[in-house]
Amino acid sequence: MNQTLKYGSGSLHLEIPDTCDVSVFTPQQVDPLDNPLAVFMNALDAPEGCPALENMPTPESVAIAVPDETRPFPIKLLLPPLLERIFTSYPSLPHHMVRIVVGGGLHEPPDQAQLARILPEDLRGCTVVSHDAQNSPMRHMGTTSRGTPVEINAAYADADLKIVMGMVDAHQFVGFTGGAKGVVIGCASAGMITKNHSQLQHSRAFAGNIENNPVRDDLNEAGILAGVRMAVNVVMTPDKKIAALYVGDPCALLNTLAEKTRKLYGFKLTRTWDIVVASCGGAPKDICLYQAQKALDSARRCAGEHGRILLLAECAQGIGDERYENYVSRFTDHKSLLQDFMQQEFKMGAHKAFLFSRVAAQHELVLHTELSEADAGRCLLRKADAQTTLDAWLAINPRSSVAILTHANSMFFYS
Repeated sequence: MNQTLKYGSGSLHLEIPDTCDVSVFTPQQVDPLDNPLAVFMNALDAPEGCPALENMPTPESVAIAVPDETRPFPIKLLLPPLLERIFTSYPSLPHHMVRIVVGGGLHEPPDQAQLARILPEDLRGCTVVSHDAQNSPMRHMGTTSRGTPVEINAAYADADLKIVMGMVDAHQFVGFTGGAKGVVIGCASAGMITKNHSQLQHSRAFAGNIENNPVRDDLNEAGILAGVRMAVNVVMTPDKKIAALYVGDPCALLNTLAEKTRKLYGFKLTRTWDIVVASCGGAPKDICLYQAQKALDSARRCAGEHGRILLLAECAQGIGDERYENYVSRFTDHKSLLQDFMQQEFKMGAHKAFLFSRVAAQHELVLHTELSEADAGRCLLRKADAQTTLDAWLAINPRSSVAILTHANSMFFYS
């Protein structure tokens, strides 16, 4: 059989012999919204769990958190009508007092070229802020019951009315993205993110689970302390079109959108496979190695005890995180890295190395990528051609079972 998989902004073609037992996992097909802007206007008229904008007191300032370009959220489509609704609801509000904060958590803050790709051309005179988790001024807004300091970018925290825009997607230890995450991770300090993510090894912290998930619960509580009043959340189809769109209180929306995401991207695990071929789903999911790692969570869950994993990730922007690169390059093997990680205080960047090594220590892992062999090797990963690798594995056992994950970053398996 021939299989075409997304790879960066293009595709990759693989041939698999008919002797193999092949299972292809691709998200459920749903029709995108016929008129997402009309749905958005209706949702703004009657948001869930919070008043409509025109029924709130006129604020002196507004902050809107939006994701960076590692997330395929349709900012250029939805931000202009949101701004129009804000200025219609509050005609006396100076336009420069609306701050658009582009938040990517610990990602490098977007430069002007990236901002041009992310944001619409006409921002109505609003102020644009690129969040920098290391260097942006922060405001301390309390501490969660789990001890996470709620430290939010001052440009966002100081606003009277706080809005977040983001997508709901499966996340390997938060359960699902969305809700207030675009603020309490996207616009948070490095210390806050580190403290929250230190809970990633908890038994309830896994993709598709928000019930008693300490990482997700911590984020929900942080969002309340940060004063996030309204969320604009979407679920995207694999083709990056809007499948569902809701507006309202961040926590109120989460269960509804998580269930819609589960129906699209969740699969019941009934067996395991000898070989797993995992495509991140193309750009921006495989924009860098740091982002591409997320595909390995679904891949490892369906790989057999001695299963092999082939990860397809273009990584057009390279490795993607200096802290990760600096940490992983200290080691010569995965076992040593895992031992060191478990003995040290939790550190961001190092956690990504742990997640890679957790898989690579148990499975043969090969990466088809545009990264150089030197960069891949520095990250303890083996780069090789996808078809050549697959042919070599199948030469060992021509009747191997093969699982193909077409959108591994977004998909998840549940028992």
